[in-house]
Amino acid sequence: MRVGRRRVASLAVLVSVFACTPSDMAATGGTGVAAASGALGPLHGPAYGSSRHGSPHQPRYQPGAPGIGDSDFPTDGNGGYDVAHYALDIRYTPSSKQLSGLATVQATATQGLSSFHLDLAGLRVGRVTVDGAAARFSHEGDELIVTPARPIDRGAAFTTAVTYSGTPRPERDPANLGTYGFIPTDDGAFVACQPNGAKTWFPGNDHPADKATFDFTITVPEGTTAVANGEQSAAPVTSGGSTTYRWRERHPMATYLATATIGKFELRQGTTPDGVPVVAAADPRFHASLGKLYTLSGEVTDYWSKVFGPYPFSSTGGVIDDYQAGYALETQTRPLYGGFSPQDAIVAHELAHQWFGDSLSISRWKDLWLNEGFATYAEWLWAEHKGGATADATFRAFHARPASDPIWSYPPGRARPNDLFDQSVYIRGGMTLHALRKAIGDETFFELLRTWTATHRYGNVTTDEFVALAERMSGKDLGPLFDAWLFEPRRPASPVT
Repeated sequence: MRVGRRRVASLAVLVSVFACTPSDMAATGGTGVAAASGALGPLHGPAYGSSRHGSPHQPRYQPGAPGIGDSDFPTDGNGGYDVAHYALDIRYTPSSKQLSGLATVQATATQGLSSFHLDLAGLRVGRVTVDGAAARFSHEGDELIVTPARPIDRGAAFTTAVTYSGTPRPERDPANLGTYGFIPTDDGAFVACQPNGAKTWFPGNDHPADKATFDFTITVPEGTTAVANGEQSAAPVTSGGSTTYRWRERHPMATYLATATIGKFELRQGTTPDGVPVVAAADPRFHASLGKLYTLSGEVTDYWSKVFGPYPFSSTGGVIDDYQAGYALETQTRPLYGGFSPQDAIVAHELAHQWFGDSLSISRWKDLWLNEGFATYAEWLWAEHKGGATADATFRAFHARPASDPIWSYPPGRARPNDLFDQSVYIRGGMTLHALRKAIGDETFFELLRTWTATHRYGNVTTDEFVALAERMSGKDLGPLFDAWLFEPRRPASPVT
């Protein structure tokens, strides 16, 4: 999620900087795409037909779909396989802005595959192999189309290796999402990829419905630091003027949450009071903020572990970079703060996402309120925990907005692809949870949150699943409540206090 630095003037009771919508983010320019093609000869073996598979008209092997099936983002992700693991070995030179990489993608076919797609934008592909054998490939727009030397059976595990290089070009969508992806900076790169910017620096299945574990090997000029997700799997090694960093995220992660942020960073490492490892990093310009980021990240992580259930990952922390992104992103285990010292509410928001958005990931972008509404409500809970405005006072202040306010005409239960990060997804999403809390009571509500995070830990979720669980645990028909708060284009009545 993106938390902007803009203050919500109409809500005096909030002391935090609240969520900005993408329209608040200025960005210009476009995205270029390199084209390439492989040069292998004809495939070996039959690609179609099999007496083992029903009708002769039903091919045994077919091309994988160029999208994962999200109607709002039809070319995001890919069909025909599930990724289990990415091993990304990249080298980046800030002075020339040149990136070279070898991505090794371990996956399982969910159908017989004659060919399949990987998402990759703006980089040149030199070679592709599947299970060690050279594969034919073509690069059409953001789609890398791979034809293996032999077709892949349904249920078979296979490994694809892609060698690539070029100058990363971030995605730019000024009307909606701003600038995101692999963003070159003067001393490195700010890498924040929501919703579909992972394709700007590695080939993959770029949609949150297909999560995988990650290994990162990142080589940069000596004196430069590379920070990724998870924990360092080996000590940095310096040789020949370059330093190689190795990080590993052993828990499943959506591609947009992967980062390889590079720059001149100061690091602070330790543990939270409850023993969770902490890694905090800051550009020297934000040296004065490093101590607070380290301490606050630990405090928030431990508190949310009591409210939402056990922390789902093996480390926590954050990174403050000097790039003026104007937003933050909940990159798994290590939220990014783009060019500002985050206020307490923003840290509380991004770390709440480790449960809601990272461990529990949405299956389709239309359900984004399950990420942003929950993290926004976490801000209100944090303020109340620290002696500020109560969640109820914050709710009532927002509900006092006039019926003409734009948040009432945008039902947050169906995030719009051309306005994905609208304030309604955040504010009305959070208000939905408070209305639910009023309807079912505190004891059931907070038990519901812990059951939700435990039941779907490391998986994918939908709004229908949350509604069904809330009704089962409360014993109430909650359809009218969720319809009013999530799906009606008008201001709902205030719940009874």
